[in-house]
Parts: sequence; C-alpha cells; structure tokens
Amino acid sequence: MKLHSEFSYRVDYVGNEQQPVLVVDNFLSEASLLVDFCANNSRFVSAGAFYPGARSPAPDVYVQALHRYLKDIIYATFSIDDSMVKSVQSDYSMVLTDPAHLKLEQCIPHYDSLITRELASVHYLCKSDQGGTSLYRHRHTGFEYIDNQRVANYRECLKKEIASTPYPQRYMNGSNHLFEQIASYDSRFNRIVLYRCTSLHSGNIAPGFLFDPNPRTGRLTINTFIGL
Repeated sequence: MKLHSEFSYRVDYVGNEQQPVLVVDNFLSEASLLVDFCANNSRFVSAGAFYPGARSPAPDVYVQALHRYLKDIIYATFSIDDSMVKSVQSDYSMVLTDPAHLKLEQCIPHYDSLITRELASVHYLCKSDQGGTSLYRHRHTGFEYIDNQRVANYRECLKKEIASTPYPQRYMNGSNHLFEQIASYDSRFNRIVLYRCTSLHSGNIAPGFLFDPNPRTGRLTINTFIGL
C-alpha cells in the first residue's frame, strides 16, 4: 500500500491537560481497497462489552503500512520507541447497537487502557456524515485522562453522580451534565485520529444515526491499539 500524494498530518494538544492527538489526512493512496477487502472477506463478530458494535481483523498489510509510514511520527509525538511496543492490533469496526440496547459504559466517554503510553487510533473509511470522535473532560474531577493513579477517584465520583441523577440512555454526541467535550474530529474518509488510550473519548453518534451493517455504506473504521 502506498502513501497518498496529499498526505498530511498535524498534532493537537487538547484541553487543560494538553494531551497530544495526531491527526493524519489522506493516509493511503488506495484506501478504498481496504473497504473492498472488508466487504469481500470480513466476518464481523460482536466486539464485547465496551464497543457498541462488531469487529473483524484488518489485513496484515494494513499494520505494515502503519509501521512503514507513521512509525516515526507516532514515536516522536508520543515519546515512545520500538523497544516499548509489545503489540499492535488493527480491526475493522462498525457501530451497530441501537441506543435502547446500550449498556451504561457505552453511553459515557471511556478510556481504553490505564497505561499512559498505550495508544489507540481510528481510521475512517466512511463518509463525513457518519460521525467522528471527540475527547472529553469529566466536569467534577477535571480529569481528561484516566490512569492508574486516577481511576479509583474517578470511578467513585462517577458512581455517585449517576446514582443521584440517572444518566441518559443514548450515545455521546457533545457535552452533557457530567462531561464537557474538549475536542472533536470529523469522520473524513481516509483520516486517522490517534490518541493516548487513557484519554476520555467517544464516537460522535447523533440521534437518527442509521446502524448500517454494510461496510460500503455504514460507519466503517479501522481501530488500532498499540500495547506497551
């Protein structure tokens, strides 16, 4: 897979805690081939407790492209190196769960890991109207990321807040009474948004979203986790 001729990237430092977010536009020259591969070969299965939809492994050539074209940029942005990386997992992902069937943890901004240097990315292979990704601040604590030092305090506080005021049964899509949206990135085709796994984040799934399971027309992304 080749790099797009109009490849570009930037690094944002988000919120009061200035967490880095790497934004890549026009990543691969033939990103549509990834959609074709998914449509022709993937077998999606339920993603489990946290992701509200289904996943299927991305091809090895995709992980190789990430390593070839983005390794140096990622390492410089997040202050890591080859010796720290233990695993890289890339999966096609599609949001498919109706709001009425969401679990509480799927309705609130979440973190993917408590290990500060672990990374997650979303590569959009869908139209811009499918909903991007946002980062959040927990209003009461002011936390914009959750790590091992913060998690007990955060969970206790959140539990009390939800017990006192029932939390709405819907997807995040902007700020609410407990969380403030501090950055938002649109789902532009062939865009990658990469951030620390500890950052509070959520997909932007608006009311009226069509839970389309077709990879060619639905909210198809490749989600990658870099374990350290």
